[in-house]
Amino acid sequence: MKAMVLKEICGLEVNRTPLELTELPDPVPTGEEILVKVSACGVCHTELDEIEGRTLPRYLPVVLGHQVVGRVAATGNSANTFRIGERVGIAWIYAACGTCKFCLTGNENLCRDFKATGRDANGGYAQYMTVSEGFAYRIPDGFNDAEAAPLLCAGAVGYRSLRLTGLRDGQNLGLIGFGASGHLVLKMARHQYPNARVFVFARNVKERAFSREIGAVWAGDIAEEPLEKLDCIIDTTPAWGPVVEALKKLEPGGRLVINAIGKEEGDKRSLLLLDYPAHLWLEKEIKSVANVSRRDVSEFLVLAAEMRIKPEIQEFALEEANAALIELRTRGIRGAKVLKID
Repeated sequence: MKAMVLKEICGLEVNRTPLELTELPDPVPTGEEILVKVSACGVCHTELDEIEGRTLPRYLPVVLGHQVVGRVAATGNSANTFRIGERVGIAWIYAACGTCKFCLTGNENLCRDFKATGRDANGGYAQYMTVSEGFAYRIPDGFNDAEAAPLLCAGAVGYRSLRLTGLRDGQNLGLIGFGASGHLVLKMARHQYPNARVFVFARNVKERAFSREIGAVWAGDIAEEPLEKLDCIIDTTPAWGPVVEALKKLEPGGRLVINAIGKEEGDKRSLLLLDYPAHLWLEKEIKSVANVSRRDVSEFLVLAAEMRIKPEIQEFALEEANAALIELRTRGIRGAKVLKID
């Protein structure tokens, strides 16, 4: 099979083609695994974190990609959940131990043996991949394969982030960064909390205009001050400066949810600007998002079908994965980027 393979950790400013098109043996499903013939795979900022070493792959070389849509091509001898030819999705959560206190209380995203698709096992930047049937999901009708791919991470982790904010209808929500996840969160918030007001902070003028098109009441640069304080904020950026700015914009008792698997080192000195009375006092709080659980993915897919969400997407061929990643890094983005795999 063809696959785009990461063979070494590197900086994109040094190597703009970190993935190499490679021929690999077709994987073979065993036990409860299914073999998925991949048709589409979303491109996520987490892949940049893997390439540059902020979340290290368990082994190299590795096939990246964790927003995977395809058809079941074969099954292991103990697999009986899906039929051959059935459409399925695979998300960031590839496996968890199932027996620890976190798994037993529905918090498998915190499992110490959590395994991630495309990091701890080969992912969807390839023509085929295998996964345990318990970590695959039926894709609702109403989405084509490319539209469904971003739902499996950008959508699911956005759903978890929105839930962690504790937002109530009528409150003010801020979104810092407006990529694949941000635009889906805005659509979710408008559906679930119709009286909530959404404020978007983004560097890119086109991103701001896009956010207003789909329901933001205000959009500006991160340094700008909206006329109202915000009850909660979701930060999806890879930088530290927005954390300080977000805390300044919160109401007393407000919550900042950081939806990022890692922050880059470039502007870490921004944290020296943190001023306790202005940024943290009056019971403001910070919460991070760690991975996703299967519940997040399953619940969000139902919600997405109910809402008839149509993610904004840009399509690339598998061989163009490096170009898609560079565009993601340079913010040449509107919505989500998806690899179409022949």
